[in-house]
Amino acid sequence: MFEQREAIKVNEAVTRVMKHAIKGDMEHIDLAEAEGRYLAENIVADHPIPPFDRSPLDGFAVRSEDTKTASQDKPVMLEVIETVGAGHVSKKLLKPGQAVRVMTGTIMPEMCDTIVMFELATEKVESGKTFIEIKRAFQAGDYVSKEGEETSKGEVVVEAGTKITAGVIAVLATFGYGQVPVSKKPKIGIYATGTELLDVDQELQPGKIRNSNAYMMISQIRQAGAEPVYFGKLEDDFELCFQAISSALTKVDALITTGGVSVGDFDFLPQIYAKLGANVLFNKIAMRPGSVTTVAEKDGQLLFGLSGNPSACFVGFELYARPWVKTFLNSSKPYLQIVKGTLTADFPKPNPFTRFIRSKVEYEKGQIFASPVGMDKSQVVTSLAYTDALVAVPGGTRGYKAGDEVDMLLLFSEGSDVPLKDFIKVRQPKK
Repeated sequence: MFEQREAIKVNEAVTRVMKHAIKGDMEHIDLAEAEGRYLAENIVADHPIPPFDRSPLDGFAVRSEDTKTASQDKPVMLEVIETVGAGHVSKKLLKPGQAVRVMTGTIMPEMCDTIVMFELATEKVESGKTFIEIKRAFQAGDYVSKEGEETSKGEVVVEAGTKITAGVIAVLATFGYGQVPVSKKPKIGIYATGTELLDVDQELQPGKIRNSNAYMMISQIRQAGAEPVYFGKLEDDFELCFQAISSALTKVDALITTGGVSVGDFDFLPQIYAKLGANVLFNKIAMRPGSVTTVAEKDGQLLFGLSGNPSACFVGFELYARPWVKTFLNSSKPYLQIVKGTLTADFPKPNPFTRFIRSKVEYEKGQIFASPVGMDKSQVVTSLAYTDALVAVPGGTRGYKAGDEVDMLLLFSEGSDVPLKDFIKVRQPKK
C-alpha cells in the first residue's frame, strides 16, 4: 500500500536524531594505540612545565650581576668552571666572576639567573683555564625557561572530547598517561537490503548490481570513529529481514540498513519498524539526495534506514549518523564543519528541497572554492571518489551561478560544535 509521507526540514531531522544521542562508557587503552580515539576525561598536568628553571638553548649560565658593566668597549671576562648536559645537575657552587657551560634543557645551576647563548660569548683559554668574553649586559631571567611558565601543576591541558592526534599523544606521554582514558567505540551494525545485490567479487548479471553501499558504510563508520559490524545482505523477504534485524539489534549500539525505505512493493523497512514497535522519528526529509532517509528508535537504540542509492546513502550517513557516532565518542565537535565559499560552476537546477551537491574544494589566496563533481543524481557512485564537501543549496532557490556564495559542509575536517540548523539559510543567488 502506498504510504503518504510528510517531509520535515533537514535541521529538524538532525534535532530529532540528536535527542537520542548518548555518550559511551569509558575504557583505558595503551598510549601507543590511542591515536584517533577521543578522550573521555580531561588531561590534567601532574607537574609544572618546565618542571624546573632550565636553559632553553646551548650557552652559559651566569649571574646577571656579573654582566652589568659589560659593553663593546669594556667586555667582561668570566671563568667557565664546569660543563653540564641535559639530565645532569651542576655540582659546583658558582662564585662571582664564574660561569657554567650548559646544554639545552639543563636545570639552572644554583646562583645563576641568566643564560648567555654561545653566539653572544667568545671563548678564550688562558693559563689552562677557559673564559668567556661578554660584550653586553644581561638582565635576570634573560633566556631562562621558568618553572611552570608553560603549564602549572593541576591545569587542564587537553579537554575531554578531544580527538587524539600525535600532538595530544606527546602531551599524554609528558604527563605519564601510559593508559589513556577514552570513550568506547560504538558498534554500528550494517545490513544491505535488496535481492538485486551481488557480492563484490561476483560477475554482473542482468538486473543485478554489486553491493557498494555496505563497504562504503564500513569505511564511513570507521572514519567517524566507530566499529562497523557487517552482517551481510538481505533479500527482499519480510520475515527474513525482520528476524535478521531483530537479532542484530541485540549485538550493536545502533543499526544501519541500506535500501528498503522507499514506498515500493518490496521496501519492507517501514513494516519492520512497525512490527518491532519502534518509534519512527521521521521517514521523509526535504532534501536531495536522500529524501526517503528514515530513522527509528527502539528502546533507546537507533535504526538508520538509509537509501539504497549510493550518493543518498552517503549523504544520509554524514548528516544524521555521523553526529550520533561522534557524540557517543564524547567528541566536542560532532557536526560537520560548515564554511562559506564560492561556487565555481553554474547549478541552475531549481528544487523545492535543500540539495546537497557532491563537490571538490580548493583553497586559493585565502578563499575557498567548490566545484560540483559528476552527475547530480542520487544513484551516482563514481562522483563520491572525488567528493570532499557537500555544497548546500537551500530549497526554493532559482538555482545558483558560478561566483555565488554557498555553504559548504567539509567532510574531512575535525568537525564543529554548531548544529546544521545554524548555517543552512535561504538566500537568493547573485544576479
